[in-house]
Amino acid sequence: MKRRKLGSQGLEVPAIGLGTMAMTGFMGMPGVYGPTDEAESIATIHRALDLGIDLFDTAEIYGPYANETLLAKALEGRRDRALIATKFGFKISPEGGIAGVDGRPENVRRALDGCLQRLDTDHIDLWYQHRRDREVPIEDTVGAMAEQVKAGKVRFLGLSEMSAETIRRAHAVHPISAVQSEWSIWERNLEQRAPDGGPSIIETCRELGIGIVPYSPLGRGFLGGQLPDPATLPADDYRRNDPRFQGENYVHNKRLLDAVNAVAERHEAKPAQVALAWLLARGPDVVPIPGTKRRSYLEVNAGAVHLTLTPTDLAELDAIGPASGPRYTERGMASIER
Repeated sequence: MKRRKLGSQGLEVPAIGLGTMAMTGFMGMPGVYGPTDEAESIATIHRALDLGIDLFDTAEIYGPYANETLLAKALEGRRDRALIATKFGFKISPEGGIAGVDGRPENVRRALDGCLQRLDTDHIDLWYQHRRDREVPIEDTVGAMAEQVKAGKVRFLGLSEMSAETIRRAHAVHPISAVQSEWSIWERNLEQRAPDGGPSIIETCRELGIGIVPYSPLGRGFLGGQLPDPATLPADDYRRNDPRFQGENYVHNKRLLDAVNAVAERHEAKPAQVALAWLLARGPDVVPIPGTKRRSYLEVNAGAVHLTLTPTDLAELDAIGPASGPRYTERGMASIER
């Protein structure tokens, strides 16, 4: 597996990581992307290591808690071969749902103690604030996170779904190595300039020397080219309520796949590989983390590093335009800072 650097502090990672959320679900919804299988999930993590994919992305809210525990189980005896990235910042209700955000320094410390215990490790390689708490200055939250770096409990810091201004303020407190956000052929918000006309998040990250980690690079399976009609998915599958999978949005978005499939056919590749190769071509500081819970999909995704898209390919894919419909429900969009 080819390697890339995230940030300017020395974090070297595979060109493609592995998102593990689907292995347990989140917000108390274990079947968020269909039924789970612990044995297959663990086998997928082991196969990732064999392929040189040693960056694993998890979070406190995944499960909640169960995802970090599963990753620890899979990495037993293998921790020294892995780079663990995890996230904190949500309030979790007794029922396992999201009850808001919490960026207070005391929650920073509580969250880290919990994830270290669940992950059965003495350090986190890359630690993100999952969402911004607008009631707490970002300087206070990142200051508390930086204390954990000084204590040797965390190696590198990251932020998720935050604005260019917040990223800049956070980076002034302690170097930020990675910004995680949804980015794909059909989700281009990171490329847009700020509402006040300021630089985009991509431009800000590159100015500051911060790596970019796109999650959902396959559009929650849509860009993989094999997703069935959402109406046929299990009732608890997240995509049954995803705005982009509903009604006219779904009909429009299916047309976006035509360009992806056309490029894939030219290269005798899979649509998922084209979608990932498009991101890899955006710059050497981009490290997508497609999520999967099956070895077969992992192996397809890994093959994207060997696919080189031509200028014509990239122009065709760029011309697709954004997906129809918001990427989250109104409640989900409210937690994203732009």
